[in-house]
Amino acid sequence: MPLRRMGTLLAVTAMMAGTGAVGQQAPAAPSEIARRAKSKVQPEYPELARKMNITGLVKIEVVVAPNGTVKDAKIVGGHPVLATAALEAVRKWRFEPATAESSGVVDFKFEPHQ
Repeated sequence: MPLRRMGTLLAVTAMMAGTGAVGQQAPAAPSEIARRAKSKVQPEYPELARKMNITGLVKIEVVVAPNGTVKDAKIVGGHPVLATAALEAVRKWRFEPATAESSGVVDFKFEPHQ
């Protein structure tokens, strides 16, 4: 097989693998959590973020147990200086009880207070 044709074949194969064209679907993005929060703890604005004037949105994916406590939480987006404060706060949230666990994403918007 000529070298040029082999290179084209490899490029097409790599493109197909990268786009999931071989029958694979990209995972669905987590949605906003459907359960109502009974109590919310607001994150503390980190002093370092205040000094550096860091603002932005932090996204935390939460898994809520049937009893309404946060079973698991992980950072899915946002500035690292802000993310830890958001993660600590959402772990203290309490949701309404349900028959099964549920999951979703909680957004925290950090803006300096004037």
